[in-house]
Amino acid sequence: MRTVDVARRAGYSVQQIRNLERDGVLPPALRSAAGYRRYGEVHVRSALAYRALAAGVGPVEAKRVVRTVHDRPIAEALALLDAAHARLYRERTDLELAKRAAAAISAEPIDDVRASDSMSVSELAAALGVRPSTLRHWDAEGLVVPDRATTQGTRRYSPAQVRDARIVHQLRSAGYRVDTLRALMPDLPRGHRSGDVEAALAARDASITARSHALLDAAAALTAVIAHAAS
Repeated sequence: MRTVDVARRAGYSVQQIRNLERDGVLPPALRSAAGYRRYGEVHVRSALAYRALAAGVGPVEAKRVVRTVHDRPIAEALALLDAAHARLYRERTDLELAKRAAAAISAEPIDDVRASDSMSVSELAAALGVRPSTLRHWDAEGLVVPDRATTQGTRRYSPAQVRDARIVHQLRSAGYRVDTLRALMPDLPRGHRSGDVEAALAARDASITARSHALLDAAAALTAVIAHAAS
């Protein structure tokens, strides 16, 4: 096959196929007497495996896995796939915990709000069981941004902001990193409704499911690559 033939079957451009060969994702192509690249079925399967893996684990890890299939014992490649599935399983487990925690906290009423219901940094930190520096970090990261009560900038957390802090605390306890939370809950600092969090968590659920399907597709393509290498 020509470069363009592999590109069409794999859904890539000609330049992308050349880049994948350069990066070791595709084994080196044979060359004709005139110096033209000649590809085989293994190159198509490798490109398809990389495409599915990139959707499941990202391009860097995908390249690592496919290169391992070509250059290392198959057991090493299978170990990398096992680790990818294990990470997705942990994400799915953490997501279920976060869903339950966020639903319970978001459902709490915050009616009949009075100024005296707001909390200082130290009061909220004590209620959550975290350090005041943790709340300040969440403020700096834009996760839970309190009001400023005085010209000196003293932080005061309204009941809605206290609830937001509790949701963030539960999600952090469930294993979510700050950068993940920033992407997961973009509406959190603006006093979201419970539906906002539910929608964000549902989107994450859909993302995990899509990546799981991508790993299944990648496994089928990698099986073909491994079978070709063994023949």
